[in-house]
Amino acid sequence: MTTSNELSASNPLPVETARALIRRAIAPVTTIERVALRTALGRVLAEDVESPIDVPAHDNAAMDGYAFDGSTLSVASAVQVKPGPLTLAVAGEARAGHPFDRVCPAGECVRIMTGAPMPAGCDTVVPQEFVARSGESIAFDVDRIERGANCRRAGEDLARGQAALAAGRILRAADLGLLASLGVAEVGVRRRLRVAFFSTGDELRSVGEPLESGCVYDSNRYTLYAMLMRMGVEAIDLGVVRDEPEALETALRAAADSADVVLTSGGVSVGDADFTARMTQTFGDVAFWQLAMRPGRPLAFGRLWPGERGGNAHSALFFGLPGNPVAVMVTFYQLVREALNAMSGADTAPPLRFAAESSAPIRKRPGRTEFLRGVATRDAAGKWRVTPTRSQGSGVLSSMSEANCFIVLAHEQGDIAAGAPVEIMPFDGLI
Repeated sequence: MTTSNELSASNPLPVETARALIRRAIAPVTTIERVALRTALGRVLAEDVESPIDVPAHDNAAMDGYAFDGSTLSVASAVQVKPGPLTLAVAGEARAGHPFDRVCPAGECVRIMTGAPMPAGCDTVVPQEFVARSGESIAFDVDRIERGANCRRAGEDLARGQAALAAGRILRAADLGLLASLGVAEVGVRRRLRVAFFSTGDELRSVGEPLESGCVYDSNRYTLYAMLMRMGVEAIDLGVVRDEPEALETALRAAADSADVVLTSGGVSVGDADFTARMTQTFGDVAFWQLAMRPGRPLAFGRLWPGERGGNAHSALFFGLPGNPVAVMVTFYQLVREALNAMSGADTAPPLRFAAESSAPIRKRPGRTEFLRGVATRDAAGKWRVTPTRSQGSGVLSSMSEANCFIVLAHEQGDIAAGAPVEIMPFDGLI
């Protein structure tokens, strides 16, 4: 997997090349679990689901009104020069769970409520607001209704044997409701992806610990944990690891042994104290560790073995993320998230992107992809505009809280003038 060009700090990989390398290294988890419907939210469906029944199971009323034989409409129209009121006797009533249990006689109708089964002999519902009722009969203008109106047909939503949900779908609330409507009590899902993560750095302190001079609180583990939780994976927090070769090797091997994917933050640049990239070359393969990307240039990707390199059947994908908090989030959403979805067996669409007008000039050097934080708004005419946040430093985590989108500047793109179009990627549904 490792090549001298790809590991060269002077030859960082374009983002799209890195994405292609990551895709080629991915093998989805194959273990299938059967889980109760109520616990399936956010899980990846492992098998196609076919409808075992018609949905709805019977013809039913789409609104409150009166059900009748719609052929009566054409008969009434044929005998009148100008269509006028049609009078029908009311034969009874049908409610959801309490159907009209006999055939509706010709020239009569049945009072019916929304969702109630259509009585035998009826195929049309006239809304109650179209009707004038007098005693046990109704009258309405025939030109206000067409045959078949306001009747939901059996199997109109799903027919028996029709595909309801496809394998690879991440199950959402509507999907659980759909499965419940089919009488499905449990489903086969792929097992959760196991992702181990830790931060590296002698200067890091965990929340709740005293903060000595020269130290900082570790925010990266909290953002990583939150991002992983949103994806529904099994997150394994291994804490903070010291900048020492022995400690890093122990942590990396243990992480590779317990997880499908290992994420670290910090320790992948070219500094003297950055051991992670070098350590992975002794019991792993490293595809790249420099990207033509801002923020997020120092990002290592490869594979780790718990034992000797290639000597154990089990291995884990490895992402060595930068240490700066914003760079951690940007690289996760632009590279890691797609990989985790694919490894989970999920069939997902790329994140939404669309054009917006930049409200300010943006300086951009061609030759790298940049992901700025922006605040997108829609003006009175419906046009989207985006303003970069006040600070774009990779250590300014507040800029991610302030923003609602990424401004995506392509690899070969140069400076952007105020008023020029740019591509934005909304946080909604992503973060």
